[in-house]
Amino acid sequence: MQMMSGLGLVVATVVLTWGLATTTVGHAGPPTAPNIVVVFVDDVGYGDLSCYGHPTIQTPRIDRMATEGLRLTSFYSAPSCVPARVQLLTGRYPSRVTLGRTGAGGSGGIPDQELTLAQALKAAGYRTGMMGKWHLGYTKDELLPVGKGFDYGCGLPYSNDRRRPWVKSEVPLWLYENTKKIEHPVNQDTLTTRYTEHAVRFIRESGDEPFFVYLAHSMAHLPVRTTDEFRGKSRAGLYGDVIQTIDWSVGQILDTLKELGKDEQTLVIFTSDNGPWLDLPGRMLQEGNLPWHAGLPGHLNGAKHTTLEGGPRVPCIVRWPGRVPAGRTSAEMAATMDLYVTLVKAAGGTLPDHPVDGLDLMPFLTGETRQSPRDTFLYFKGHGAPEAIRIGPWKLRTADGTQLFNLDIDPSERYNRADEKPELVGRLQERMHAMTEETKDAG
Repeated sequence: MQMMSGLGLVVATVVLTWGLATTTVGHAGPPTAPNIVVVFVDDVGYGDLSCYGHPTIQTPRIDRMATEGLRLTSFYSAPSCVPARVQLLTGRYPSRVTLGRTGAGGSGGIPDQELTLAQALKAAGYRTGMMGKWHLGYTKDELLPVGKGFDYGCGLPYSNDRRRPWVKSEVPLWLYENTKKIEHPVNQDTLTTRYTEHAVRFIRESGDEPFFVYLAHSMAHLPVRTTDEFRGKSRAGLYGDVIQTIDWSVGQILDTLKELGKDEQTLVIFTSDNGPWLDLPGRMLQEGNLPWHAGLPGHLNGAKHTTLEGGPRVPCIVRWPGRVPAGRTSAEMAATMDLYVTLVKAAGGTLPDHPVDGLDLMPFLTGETRQSPRDTFLYFKGHGAPEAIRIGPWKLRTADGTQLFNLDIDPSERYNRADEKPELVGRLQERMHAMTEETKDAG
């Protein structure tokens, strides 16, 4: 949608959209609800896939997924691990959800009043499985995936660097299956392949039941690891090897769906939690890990832990043969919270009775409409107040002074136009303040 002089029409539209976003009515599902697979990779940047422009990393299966579906170029998550997972699994901005510490030694987790994506889909009749990195609570069984709506869970409770010598922690990093600790020390070389094997087995064992697979790879979060089969195969070094292992994983999922005759019945989404970890702390540069063992933000500015575009803007590909038209690329805005609402509604499920921040993307994904329902996005660095807002093409960022960018013209955020457009800055500030108040955790 184009901007008028100032921001009048855009703000009016956003206010209406915001009202729709916080509607909490249920949804009478479609005649046939899809199986759902969400592949959620870790620290993979906007420029790390060949279909997003990387010159030496080869991702043929992900690229093919893009040619058979929709590739989004303005898809937003969060600039760090935990807020990204909150947005995906609750449909809400992180400021609404009080977790506490969820890493090694932390006792926090998803509050009971939240309805997770898995819980909503399970209530709609889905068999639900989670493989990979959780990072949303682990000290009690009810905080683990199987306590938050997943029938099966296997993986790490938090990031793969939360162990000595990477951090000063006496808490051992265990691999879990459901509520049982099954491996310590963890063989990280095989994490990607083992997660994939569990996901494939879960799909096969689902039979005729509708299923939801949340495959949250621990890679390419440092320290990066892969198996001998993939090591040394990429021109982009170890990091490229890790990304190409993930590409293999996506291929295994798609091949399994085709073999089982479930290809056209399954909605598959590939995306990342945040951009690449470029400003590495010194603790990460040990045991053979090097500064270039991290990804690329592509043409974007910034990286993980920043609200510049390279932090929260990530690759996203959506594939559903026969429903999502093939071969499309779109710069329309969408976000992880929207996946929550879209998937619950596609499954015929019911949204929670508290406000959510996601929007139903399905008419846009299926080509019924050319525009995404999302025209505004708040940039949170963590769980506090947002540092930036985007409305239409305009982004106001306040973390480093006052910065105003037109992202349609200047996606690399090189040209600060705040001095040129003070009225626009003021209106965006007002809207960011209003939305900050609206999205505060009510306690």
